Amino acid sequence: MIMIERYTGVAMGRIWSLENRYQKYLDVEILACEAWAELGVIPREAADLIAAKAGFDIGRIDVLEKETRHDVVAFTRSVAESLGAESRYFHYGLTSYDVVDTALSVLLVEAAALLKAGLAEFDQVLAEQALRYKYTPTIGRTHGVHAEPTSLGLKFALWLAENRRNIRRLEQATETVRVGKISGAVGNYAHIDPFIEDYVCRKLGLETAAVSTQVLQRDRHAEYVATLALIGATLEKIALEIRNLQRTEIRELEEPFYSGQKGSSAMPHKRNPVTAEKICGLARLLRGYAVTALENVALWHERDISHSSVERVILPDSTIVLDHMLQQTVKMVRDLAVNEKQLTANLDLTSGLIYSQRVLLALVESGLAREEAYDLVQGYAMQAWEGGRHFRDRLLADQLITGKLGREKLEECFNPAYYLQRIDYIYQRLGLI
Repeated sequence: MIMIERYTGVAMGRIWSLENRYQKYLDVEILACEAWAELGVIPREAADLIAAKAGFDIGRIDVLEKETRHDVVAFTRSVAESLGAESRYFHYGLTSYDVVDTALSVLLVEAAALLKAGLAEFDQVLAEQALRYKYTPTIGRTHGVHAEPTSLGLKFALWLAENRRNIRRLEQATETVRVGKISGAVGNYAHIDPFIEDYVCRKLGLETAAVSTQVLQRDRHAEYVATLALIGATLEKIALEIRNLQRTEIRELEEPFYSGQKGSSAMPHKRNPVTAEKICGLARLLRGYAVTALENVALWHERDISHSSVERVILPDSTIVLDHMLQQTVKMVRDLAVNEKQLTANLDLTSGLIYSQRVLLALVESGLAREEAYDLVQGYAMQAWEGGRHFRDRLLADQLITGKLGREKLEECFNPAYYLQRIDYIYQRLGLI
């Protein structure tokens, strides 16, 4: 399992520790004994003793697993060694995956709660940045080419809206895995009363699967991992944008570069977007896990074991990796350096070409046919691409254009504030104002 420590701690790693995993197994087993006692199948005294005394030793489980080659059998035998005669009621009527899958669902719900907290923190950071740079003009780009002015705050607002969709997706995926099953070796309750399942799941905060085989169906887990991969794709999208805007030729944004940090062993001047690059790389890993989770959906008959070894890697790792990505992205976006001087300089990098549509529409409003206006403006635009005079100056030299618009109205077409006039409308829809 990849152990990437969060800069705020290792809470996600603890969720997937062997200690916590086996404790969840024990929780399921003890609750099952309580339920059997409720039905009068096993003595109440035995259930009480199991609840009070049952324990496990990870080292002992490891020794027993080497002999049994079965981790759940090793677990139940380790627990039995902590009990007396009442141990004969432990794991009564259960199959291994009654315990494993129900416990796994609890672990996935715990992991999702931590991820949701990270997304909530990111939501707050994005909202703050969207408001801070609400009226900061920047160049919008389509196909990587300068298009028209827009608001830098809208970039953060766009990410905010996507982050909120991701929160809803994670909530849905969490509900999909918030189920347990205690229905026996092939899922038909042959040796176990459905009351046991209802009791255990209710106590653990889970729903009961309407139907299962020996295992919960893996479409649930595939949805969960695919959701994590999709959240990772959003973080990659943000990181990639920051990487592009940090390029020397652009230099509008820059990820934090801290005191004492080094960018290169050879070149002292380097300030590389290493955090953003790491986020982009880890997103690829999550996508690979999503594909693997999808391949786990198809199992032989009531169940084979091909998914088990895979899930021991991809389920802990995907949550740990995404948790780390979230923490790194939050810190990167919160401490992002914004070069407002360069934002202004880049707005005029094309010598005013970015205002071509506004000139076009002004000419149409003045009475010119759209096709004539388009061809007229495009002709001067193509000349301006080659350098020399500013696009505005070329237009001002044309008597037809100035006759239709007048000098003052034409120059007003080159005001970037015009493009921010409806920002409030978008922010209201997001609930930011």
